[in-house]
Formats: sequence, C-alpha cells, structure tokens
Amino acid sequence: MNLVSTLPQSGPHLSMEQRFNALESLYKQAVAEIADMRGRDALKTEYLSNISHDLRTPLTAVITHAEILRDGMLGPLNERQLESIRGIISGGRQLLDQVGEILTYARGAANQLTLSPSTFSFSDVVGQVLQMNESLIAKKRLTLDLRVPESLPPVFADREKVAHILGNLFGNAIDFTPVGGRVWIGATMRGERELLAEVGDNGMGIAPEHHDFIFREFAQVDSSASRQHHGTGLGLTIAQKLVELHRGRIWVESELGGGSRFYFTIPYSETER
Repeated sequence: MNLVSTLPQSGPHLSMEQRFNALESLYKQAVAEIADMRGRDALKTEYLSNISHDLRTPLTAVITHAEILRDGMLGPLNERQLESIRGIISGGRQLLDQVGEILTYARGAANQLTLSPSTFSFSDVVGQVLQMNESLIAKKRLTLDLRVPESLPPVFADREKVAHILGNLFGNAIDFTPVGGRVWIGATMRGERELLAEVGDNGMGIAPEHHDFIFREFAQVDSSASRQHHGTGLGLTIAQKLVELHRGRIWVESELGGGSRFYFTIPYSETER
C-alpha cells in the first residue's frame, strides 16, 4: 500500500482537524498492517522449524537402513547394488544437511540461537572442516592452500558455530570452483583484539552488485531451473547470523571471473587473550 498517495491533499475544503483525522486513520492502518506482516513472519518461522523437525526423523531412518544394507548386515550385495545404496546415502545426507540449515535459520529468525563458548584452537576447527570435505576436494582435484599459523592464540567462542561458519564458506568455495581449481583457508590475528579468517577460491566470482544480495535469506544469484549449483540459499545468511552472534562481521571481496574471498572476524575475549 502506498500511504503517501492516500494522504489528504491540502486545500481550503479540508479543515486542519479533518486532515489530522485522516492522517491518524492512515497511521493506525499502517500499524495494523505491520503487525499483520510480523505475525505472518512468525508463523513462517514456526512452520519452518516444525517441518524441519518432522523431516529429520524419516530422513535419518532412510540413511540408517541404507547403511545397514551397505554394510552387508542383511546379506551380501553385488557392486551395482552397493553403488545404488551409496547414492541413496549420499543424497540422504545432503538432504539432511539442508534440513539442518533450514532449522538453524528458523532458530536464528526466532532469536533462539545462543552461544556456548569454550577455548579451542582455530587450527583444529580448520582440520575438522577439511576432513569433512576431503572427498569433495579429491573428486574435483582441487589444490588446497592452508595459511593458518600454529602460533595463533586460542579462540574463546562457540566451537560448533565457528565450525558451521567455516564449513558453509568452504563448502561454497568448493562448489563454485571448477575442476582443477584452487581453494584456500587463511587466518591471522587482527591487532590484538580479533581473529581474521579468510576462505577463498579462484572460481567464477561474484559481481560487485550482488555482494550484499548473497547474504539475504534464500538468495540465489542464478535462480534459473538450469543452474549448476543448488541449495537452500541459506548458507551465507546463517554464517552472517552466527558471526554477528559473536559480535564479529563478515564480508566478501570478489568480481566476475576473479574468484571470491570471504572474510569473517571473531573477537577475542578480554579475559581469554
């Protein structure tokens, strides 16, 4: 609704009181519409949370039973059958990851995300993320460059959520880098107050006009049905939410054809430095 176009026009035929009453009526209407939109947004968030919970149980069951078949617990399978079972497991895990992203987003939208900080080595988190993506790196024959010095002081933050941030960024780097390309993870101290982490690739890059857009919920720069890269469109939104939950910030430096470099900061606790 365009409220400006409905404002009463000034003129001798309208008294000051009439114009005031008209403006008051428009104000009340705007407040009611805002409240309605907020209510709809809350319902959307609740729905996403509920449907995510409901999907996780059957998906987990499918993966578990497929793993039982793969491991030969119900009898031997031939190679073609095993290949099919592995495909079911792989696809199921991808779906489970996407459901997890939706659930995390719903919790963040409802301000239900909290931090459980502990002291840990950022290098250990990098190792954890690399182990999870080892097969994808090998499959695409990517060159991996690590720039994480062992001398970095321990981080006092929520380890699981920092791993989630790094995992989302590194997963994107792998996904958008062509076969035989290069990806990297770097980290350094920024002054004495915060950790600065970098995840980069020499892939397709992102046009500058899309740098803000990619952090929006459900954003897909290429939204066509034929796009090569699929997902929920929530990975960067969630990463941004988790970084800001730590009082840090996240940004991208990229251009089309020039690869991408994502940065995020995690402040060091005054008592843990």
